[in-house]
Amino acid sequence: MKTFEELYKDVLSRKISLKEPLPSEYNPLHLDCLLHPKNYAPVIPSVECEECAYERACQRSCIFDAIEEGEDGKLRINPSLCTGCGVCMDACKEEKLTASKDVLPAMKAVREAKGPAYMMVAPAFLGQFDEAVTPGKLRSAFKALGFTGMVEVALFADILTLKEALEFDSHVKEKGDYQLTSCCCPVWISMIRNIYHELMPHVPGAVSPMVACGRMIKRMYPDAVTVFAGPCLAKKKEAREPDIADAVDYVLTFQEVKDIFEAADIHPEELEDDQKEHASKAGRLYARTGGVSQAVSEMVEQLRPDRSIAVHAEQANGTKECMAMIKRIQNKETDANFFEGMGCIGGCVGGPKAILHKEEGTKFVDEYGQEAPFKTPLENPYVRKVLKELGFETVEDLVTDDSLLTRDFSAAR
Repeated sequence: MKTFEELYKDVLSRKISLKEPLPSEYNPLHLDCLLHPKNYAPVIPSVECEECAYERACQRSCIFDAIEEGEDGKLRINPSLCTGCGVCMDACKEEKLTASKDVLPAMKAVREAKGPAYMMVAPAFLGQFDEAVTPGKLRSAFKALGFTGMVEVALFADILTLKEALEFDSHVKEKGDYQLTSCCCPVWISMIRNIYHELMPHVPGAVSPMVACGRMIKRMYPDAVTVFAGPCLAKKKEAREPDIADAVDYVLTFQEVKDIFEAADIHPEELEDDQKEHASKAGRLYARTGGVSQAVSEMVEQLRPDRSIAVHAEQANGTKECMAMIKRIQNKETDANFFEGMGCIGGCVGGPKAILHKEEGTKFVDEYGQEAPFKTPLENPYVRKVLKELGFETVEDLVTDDSLLTRDFSAAR
């Protein structure tokens, strides 16, 4: 029996037609995973696992208890519990676990879209598709695939920076107060919601930049198709959560995007440079650990220069470090007041489906940040333009409005 990955590659290369019965060497369940990925977890078995030589390392590695034993003694991944952190894939030395794929339904939706179709790229995108692929060339490549345009989610990281800075100013009033952040990392938010839920009062109800971007597009174009591309599997699960499922139709990883370019024979580095970068340095740095802390710290200082309590940040890389940081918070062993958790080591650039190694990805992100014409969201005229289009009269309205940038954490997960 061929693996899920082999079926995926054969479908993309048109070795198999979806209009004919699936050949017997392929698993029909795998085809259903490709056609209806929203019915499955972000991580799925590539082949059926009969026995494990590593004492079920995948199950033992999952802090969300998403890998369950069925009545037949076999392990299954519970789609409602799996966050897509990817730790189990690293733990499986036999490489029997793989990432789900949204390519087929996503591209079908783009082709059949009644309105515009937008590709929303994560701040970690620079350099992932070759050093010669500028943001403008990548935009041209997506247009060649049928998208109306490409939006850098970093612009909405700018907007969320403003919101988180205002939330900090509102909630951190004296020594001992603190804020748990990184709305951009769904693994970190899931950890707090599912394992450390008593700390939820310290989490501002902010959506991620991905969701903010999708909601903005949907508000302007209700019949638009929104597709997000990034290095993260957990974004697939985040996009399906009930209180924010209105924002993003499909999530692709950078690897999936690369697969599409190859299947369509599109070479971004050879295309026209359609340049339209709108994000500040702050939003661009969200892609790596420390970027959120730096952005919010500088924003608080700029918004409230006379504030007596400044941002004192602490960061954690990966789930183990995040859990250790939370333990320090619970034991009052830290005097920080702003905690940035990243589910992947290095931040988004260290995501399970990043194409570049995290050190190289970080280098590209830092360089792109330095090239930004604006250093903070408050200096970025495009931020104010978007806020005006969305109906926000003042920056402070970001905190009081609950329809666009706010999450309902009471909704079922």
